[in-house]
Amino acid sequence: MNLEVLAVDDSRTMRDMIRLALEPAGFRVHTADDGVHGTEVLAGITPDVIITDINMPRMDGFGFIDAVRDQIGHRTTPILVLTTEAAPELKMRARAAGATGWIVKPFDPSKLVKALQMVAG
Repeated sequence: MNLEVLAVDDSRTMRDMIRLALEPAGFRVHTADDGVHGTEVLAGITPDVIITDINMPRMDGFGFIDAVRDQIGHRTTPILVLTTEAAPELKMRARAAGATGWIVKPFDPSKLVKALQMVAG
């Protein structure tokens, strides 16, 4: 299964960890360092699933989810929020914006792979 993933996170370490978790499982990983960059990268690819952080400069995860959902081609693309935040109200806000799921950092690589396979399946 060759799935394409866009991972948006302002932490280079986190982007590297996501890549290291997903590439051995057969995912093609594209990365962006914030929501603005994420929308630019998204213009050139059609990912099967998107992973985004919430707390980022320039455009946060909520703004990025809104920007993705505003694009006709990405209205149904699964979006997983990967963040250190665990507050229920933030989860509700993300779901209302159009997020598919929520994973709290630090993440278990095998669980991340399973979650992506499930939502992109």
